[in-house]
Amino acid sequence: MSADQASRPAPEVPPEPAAPGPPASRRRPAERPRRSPLSARLRRDWPLLVMVAPGALVLLVFHYLPVLGNVVAFQDYNPYLGDSALQALLNSPWIGLGNFEDLFGDPAFWDAFWNTLSITAFQLVFFFPLPIALAILLNSILSRRLRGFVQTVVYLPHFFSWVLVVTFFVQMLGGAGLLSQELRDAGITPPEIMSNPETFIVLVTAEAVWKDLGWGTIVFLAALAAIDPNLYEASAVDGAGRWRRLWHITLPNLRPVIVLLLILRLGDALSVGFEQFLLQRDAVGRQAAEVLDTFVYYQAIATGDYGFGAAAGLFKAMVGLVLILAANKFAHVLGERGVYSRS
Repeated sequence: MSADQASRPAPEVPPEPAAPGPPASRRRPAERPRRSPLSARLRRDWPLLVMVAPGALVLLVFHYLPVLGNVVAFQDYNPYLGDSALQALLNSPWIGLGNFEDLFGDPAFWDAFWNTLSITAFQLVFFFPLPIALAILLNSILSRRLRGFVQTVVYLPHFFSWVLVVTFFVQMLGGAGLLSQELRDAGITPPEIMSNPETFIVLVTAEAVWKDLGWGTIVFLAALAAIDPNLYEASAVDGAGRWRRLWHITLPNLRPVIVLLLILRLGDALSVGFEQFLLQRDAVGRQAAEVLDTFVYYQAIATGDYGFGAAAGLFKAMVGLVLILAANKFAHVLGERGVYSRS
């Protein structure tokens, strides 16, 4: 080979022509995976459906079917206008918004409404954070036996009825209770705790804390168990103390659960309880202990004015729905998923 031939570049090999195919505009999009037919899915998932069926039936019978009875709120309902509840419903006269006008014009309703909101707000501030703190404390206990013992002790009051809880507080803090007797023996005039309307909101919150504090920690303990322990080990290696690990690892991982439970609690803001307040209403007076549930009982169920009571219940449900939607929207603004989110 001569020097001139060696200095010449190698000839370029033309690329092979592409295989013929349809133009880009005619190409089919990627096919989605086909869903199995309904019969095949039923044959595959029938054990799960059977397992869920009792709960779904209870939800349908006791939660969704009674919603149809809200039509009573727009009627002058009389249960004696027929041989059955359906006939009475059909024969009762339609009065439109008359029950709501009577409801909103009743000063006792607004007293019960503001009492309910004030108790809910007080418990959100002084009760809602306590299960979180208790779950963090229980999670920090290294001894399994000690942790199990503490959990059992704090969970047990949840299974007591409100009659037993109120009786326990009366025996301990009432006028003839243990605390009053000990103070009298010491020459000190005992304070009125169980019959003081000014401190009634603190009393019912203390009763709720004693009864439901341990039960409320279950969800937070489950959320704490889902945190990766490698995060704590890595932060400890980097020199982070206990408070820094709590602030930068524990609380951020608990935040979605906290937001979710807070939204659900706001949706139930006008349902602070019935038995607890009914049992103590006579001791502190209606002005302090009347909430919406007891108001409906005394003003509607006890008097037979079912349309008036249905109007109060429907109003309470609508307020709860608005609070859930507003709190869920605020959770989306904070970057949390909330109860639901659009995908």
